[in-house]
Amino acid sequence: MIFGYARVSTTDQKLDRQIAALKEFVPEERNILTDTSSGNQFDRPGYNALVGTAHTTPLLREGDTLVITSIDRLGRNYQEIQAQWYRLTKELHVKIKVLDMPLLDTTGKDNLEGTLIADLVLQILSYVAEKERNSIRERQRQGIETAKAKGVHLGRPKTPFPKQWQSIYTAWKQGEITAVTAYKTLGLTKTTFYKLVKQYEGRKETEKSCTEINFHG
Repeated sequence: MIFGYARVSTTDQKLDRQIAALKEFVPEERNILTDTSSGNQFDRPGYNALVGTAHTTPLLREGDTLVITSIDRLGRNYQEIQAQWYRLTKELHVKIKVLDMPLLDTTGKDNLEGTLIADLVLQILSYVAEKERNSIRERQRQGIETAKAKGVHLGRPKTPFPKQWQSIYTAWKQGEITAVTAYKTLGLTKTTFYKLVKQYEGRKETEKSCTEINFHG
C-alpha cells in the first residue's frame, strides 16, 4: 500500500499544498495522514499511527511506501530524521519517496541500491546541517567576545540607580530607616531595591579590591 504523510508546525499554516502534492502519488486520500505539531510539543498522532507505538500496531507494513513532500516532515532535526529513517527503512522495511529530493527515493527497482544511495545522501545532509549549526555557534561566540571587548553590555539592561540612592542607602545601612521606607522613598519595588543593593555592594567590593591591588603594587 502507499501512504502519505503531511505535517505543519502551527495552526496558522495550511496542509493543503502538501496534501495536493501527495494526492498525485497516493491513490487513496484516506491513506494520507497529517499532523500539526510545534517544536515544543512534538506530539504526532498521525505519524505514530503510521509507524506504531508501544501499544499500537503500525499501519505501514513491509513493502509499503511512504510518500512525504520533504525530509524535514520526519523530524525537528537531522538526528531525529535519521532515527525515523532507520525505523522506516531498516525496522519496518518500508520504501520512502521524498518529493522535493529525488535522491531520497528508495522505491526504484533495485531497492538495495536505492536505499544505499538515500542513506548516503541523508548522512551528507546531516553532516552539512551539523557543520552549519557549529558555524552559527562559533559566529555567535565571536560576536559576544567582540561586543564584550568593546564594552557592550549583553543581556537585559541594568536598572539605573535613583538620584537619592547614595543617601537613602547609607541611611538604611546605618539603621536610620527601614528597608520599606528606603525603597518606597526611592520609588522602587522591594525586589528592585534589593537587586540594586546587591549590584551596588558588588561594585563597591570590586572597587575596594582594585584599590588594594594598586596600593600594594
